[in-house]
Amino acid sequence: MNGQEFSKVGVEESKEIWRSADAVCFDVDSTVIQNEGLDELAAYCGKGQVVKELTMRAMQGGMSYKESLKQRLDMLQPSLETIQGFTRAHPPLPHQGCGLPPCLTKDVDKLVEVLQERGVDVYLVSGGFRSLIAPVAKLLNIPLENIFANRLKFFFDGDYGGFDESQLTSRTGGKAEVVSYLKQQEGYTRLVMVGDGITDLEAYPPADTFVGFGGNAVREVVKEKAPWFVNDFGTLISELQKED
Repeated sequence: MNGQEFSKVGVEESKEIWRSADAVCFDVDSTVIQNEGLDELAAYCGKGQVVKELTMRAMQGGMSYKESLKQRLDMLQPSLETIQGFTRAHPPLPHQGCGLPPCLTKDVDKLVEVLQERGVDVYLVSGGFRSLIAPVAKLLNIPLENIFANRLKFFFDGDYGGFDESQLTSRTGGKAEVVSYLKQQEGYTRLVMVGDGITDLEAYPPADTFVGFGGNAVREVVKEKAPWFVNDFGTLISELQKED
């Protein structure tokens, strides 16, 4: 982390950083959307349960992220045709409370809109795949260049060819590297990471604070270690609307 010294912050300081943030990085699966995108792809491929178990192990720190990702994709072997069919059959939907995946989490669209109106740059930083996340970004009016996620590779005939292991988000600690890169390249001084999982918690520091999100799934270690933990995005909107 470039040899810098970081200090942890408490709840009140986290709220103050949130209100004055110049950039916010959101995790996607179980944060911006209600489900885990790769799990839904696995269900589409008829291998939902075994992949979901691996996802849970990765979320809880049971194996390295890259190892978990490789195992899940090796099971699925998703072709380009499969990915295209899945995204056509499962376009992202606004929050409806109906459980249809992929469904936006309640109030996330309002939160992104409020942040952008305040001049805050919004990013999606995910261990999922860009091809599955791009439709979500479009629905939220987040520029596609503000997505940091993994990339699938395909052979000339469209068969699965692995994933791009050079992407920062493909490895443990990758989200912290993305945050460091953004702070260095863009000069952000109050960058907030928001997410539900261990990989999101790992981004703090270098993120100036971390907001743990439990609106879709509560990871106990995240709830315990996050300087500020919320169960809904309405809380974050309300905090932005307070007088500084």
